[in-house]
Amino acid sequence: MSAAAIQHAFSTGGATVLPADRASVLFDGIFSSPRLQHPEGIAVGPDGWIWVGSENGQILRIAPDGSAIEEVASTGGFLLGLAFDGDRALFACDSRHSAVFRLDLADRSLKRFTAPGIQVPNYAVVDRARGRLYVSDTRAPSDPGPSIWSYDLDSGVGAVWHGGPFDHANGMALSPEGDALFLCETFARRVTRIVIAADGSAGAAMTWSDDLPGLPDGLAFDDRGALFVSCYEPSRVLRVAPGGGAAEVYVEDATAHVLAHPTNIAFDGARMFTANLGRWHVTKIETDTSGTPLWRRSAIATD
Repeated sequence: MSAAAIQHAFSTGGATVLPADRASVLFDGIFSSPRLQHPEGIAVGPDGWIWVGSENGQILRIAPDGSAIEEVASTGGFLLGLAFDGDRALFACDSRHSAVFRLDLADRSLKRFTAPGIQVPNYAVVDRARGRLYVSDTRAPSDPGPSIWSYDLDSGVGAVWHGGPFDHANGMALSPEGDALFLCETFARRVTRIVIAADGSAGAAMTWSDDLPGLPDGLAFDDRGALFVSCYEPSRVLRVAPGGGAAEVYVEDATAHVLAHPTNIAFDGARMFTANLGRWHVTKIETDTSGTPLWRRSAIATD
């Protein structure tokens, strides 16, 4: 199906905050070279390009206007979440290798960052103020155990930060204030807030939003403190007001074509981008708000 046909097929299954036409295909990579194959991780880079990871381990970047795509590096595995450490590095979670890789942005060298231990590194969050990298461990529902790891940003030395158990620990986000880590518990249909104690250890965990109308996968805060939640099923993005509580359906696609099982999401000003594990494209959403790219937030933390 062409991008135009996809856009025509896009429709909502009920009341949403944004109308359907605020979402469109930014880049259709089904026949591109290199191909964009079922992306899960997505992040806006310091170069202004949209960086994504593919099912065969490729780290790719897409021009802001969707006019070009290029391969930067590859792990040869299966990439999940991506996280920029300012303009220094990109961290990439690889489920096949059970590891997080670090891409040096200056020379584009790619190296394994984490030692064996974590099982399914799903999503990484940079906490530059504490010099830490948090990584969710998405274990099988029948195998509860360590759920969030913490690694030193310089050495890669790490250990379990929060043992959970959580019901399929998935996407995460650092609070705008930097005092808490937010986590998707996919099969529990909730978002959990975990306090980061003064010494950097994990504090109390509380439910931020539950009974979500979908299976949550990715998280992103806007500049007003609202939390956006991408749902793998059905294909929609939710919004939770500052302070938590019930979620509203922000935008959705009942046909799963423009939003095709969206996983991770990323802001770049008024534009939000979603990776679509169900297809071969990146979606652009023209929002009614604004969000700061995470690479800039982590860079500001060092100033």
